[in-house]
Amino acid sequence: MANIGFIGLGIMGRPMAGHLIAGGHKLYVHNRSAPPQDLLEKGAIACGNGADVARQAEIIITMLPDTPDVAGVLFGEGGVAEGLEKGKIVVDMSSISPIATKEFAQRVNALGCDYLDAPVSGGDVGARAATLTIMVGGPEAAFARVKPIFELMGKNITLVGGNGDGQTTKVANQIIVALTIEAVGEALLFASKAGADPARVRQALMGGFANSRILEVHGERMVKRNFEPGFRIALHQKDLNLALQGARSLGVSLPNTATCQELFNAATAAGGGAWDHSGMVRVLEKLANYEIGQG
Repeated sequence: MANIGFIGLGIMGRPMAGHLIAGGHKLYVHNRSAPPQDLLEKGAIACGNGADVARQAEIIITMLPDTPDVAGVLFGEGGVAEGLEKGKIVVDMSSISPIATKEFAQRVNALGCDYLDAPVSGGDVGARAATLTIMVGGPEAAFARVKPIFELMGKNITLVGGNGDGQTTKVANQIIVALTIEAVGEALLFASKAGADPARVRQALMGGFANSRILEVHGERMVKRNFEPGFRIALHQKDLNLALQGARSLGVSLPNTATCQELFNAATAAGGGAWDHSGMVRVLEKLANYEIGQG
């Protein structure tokens, strides 16, 4: 059993950390606010900052909202880097910039430690069920060492390539998710406005070629009007910003990604930054002056 550090105990991090405790590991935790009491009752040990976590743990996991948060936790005052010793592994499971990730990896490598970028997909449902998809970038030896820990949190675990490649894969994932949410929203809005029962339409489509996890989970949210976050629109905006910034630097056009970002922007302007990302449909409904199911 390993001594593991976990920094960032929000909607995703909290259940992920819980699975590591249940797997028998000793867990040292730090959070911006007080660590969740349920984790402490299960045996997690609270630390005052990232440096304290890194001194105690051999593998340090971060699960944070954005690139500046990871930079601060790793390299700010009292950060993880201050507590690292040769041979330790830093694993960032946040969704952040691939370019910054490569820089972070180089700085951690210079301290004699390995770095894995290992963003996840599956939302709060996957985090709670330990069924996350985990996309990893970094050296094979470090991946092999951490893989049993990943297996406590996820099911589909892939070493994609070197540092930064895990984050690049996550950006690609978020493009697909955003565009599919938009497609499901349009389809259910069209069906409902045409007079069909959107719940039954969704059920019928789930048996055909149009089926997807998005149709299953987010389509249900749209029909039942449940936009409490699993994954907040503000975070998906951040991910699509990474996609569009990367596309600009690569000279690639992502026209439908840009459209989805504008829909998220409109949702945020309407006060929906904290909605679940399935709440994109509310903007489509506003454009149509019609809400799914209102007929």
